[in-house]
Parts: sequence; C-alpha cells; structure tokens
Amino acid sequence: MSAARRLVIASHNRKKSGEMVTILTAGLPGWEILTLTDFSGAPEPEESGTTYEENAVIKAASAAQFTGELCLADDAGLEIDALPGELGPWSKRFMGEETPFTEKMQGILTRMAGLPEAERGARFNCWVALAAPGQEPKAFHATCEGRIAEAPSGGGGFGYDPIFWLESQGCTMADLTAEQKHAISHRGKVLAQVIGHLRQTDV
Repeated sequence: MSAARRLVIASHNRKKSGEMVTILTAGLPGWEILTLTDFSGAPEPEESGTTYEENAVIKAASAAQFTGELCLADDAGLEIDALPGELGPWSKRFMGEETPFTEKMQGILTRMAGLPEAERGARFNCWVALAAPGQEPKAFHATCEGRIAEAPSGGGGFGYDPIFWLESQGCTMADLTAEQKHAISHRGKVLAQVIGHLRQTDV
C-alpha cells in the first residue's frame, strides 16, 4: 500500500485553515492534509505582493521551502464597488491589521449608509497557489459575487462574511451552514479547482 500523499496548508489563520482542511479532506480521500501548525518554527513571510496571486505564491513557496512538502496558500479579499481600491488584497489591513472585524464592518456600513442596493455591489476574490520544492508554483482563481448588506447577520464563517449578502441565497455568507458556504464561496470554488487538478496530476 502506497503512503498517503501530503498537502500542507500554508496559513497561520486557524479559522481559514480549518475551513480549508474540511474542504480538502472531503475532496482528497487518502491524502494527509496538514497545516503549518504541524511544523515547529514555520515562518510567516511578508505579504509584499501587490496582487492576490503574488501574495499566494509568496506564502506557498515559502512554506514549500521550509517544509519540503507540497504546499497550498491562498490570498483573498473583499472588493466593494463603492470603495474602489480600499480593500482587495489589503482587506485584512483595512482600518489597521489589529482592528477587530466587527469594527471594520461597522466602518464599511457607516460609509455606505444610504446607498441603494444597485450601488452596494461587492465580491470576494480568491487566488490559491500550489508550490512544491524546486518547482514553479501553479495558481488558481475564483470569485463570489454579492453585495454589502444593510447590517451584519449570522454567526458562521469569519472575516467580512456577516455583511456579504448573497442574492441567490437570500442571506449573508455568515447565515449559511458550512456545507452551503463551501458549495458557493470563492474559497470553496477555487479549492474545487485545486482538488480536480490534484486528482489528475502528480503535483
């Protein structure tokens, strides 16, 4: 019996890596899915890129070099039509990296107060990079369209999920069950691409 193939999720964000472990474990039976918490002293590289793809590649390549394993990293952000250029790849640094997301969301809602639905368009954008030691990283991409809600709702998910309204579901991302979210979210869709790729190739 051959040894299980291994994939390391290059993230220090426990909520995000937990979500990714769930999706990848279900989609890649027989694989051993690890995170950087399984490797003592794993570095946290500076996300110096100016795009999601660049940051995902930086994180995946750094983890692959440190662990010697096939590594996966993502970079995602919220893009709001009414606040062009303010979030995107810098979403977690919006209003300061240490500012709680409850305050970030309230800041967004305050600035968008009174805007009609037609002007509240938004999307989550996610890039994932796969990197193996000594090999060129591969990148994957997906988005999820929605709009900014009038108020936060829901206790699921993380980050900006409570203010991201999904017309198709009639609720926010945070109102969904984990299974519902994984089926339609930006991260769920891009990881489905990764799973399909890994099922068909050696890397």
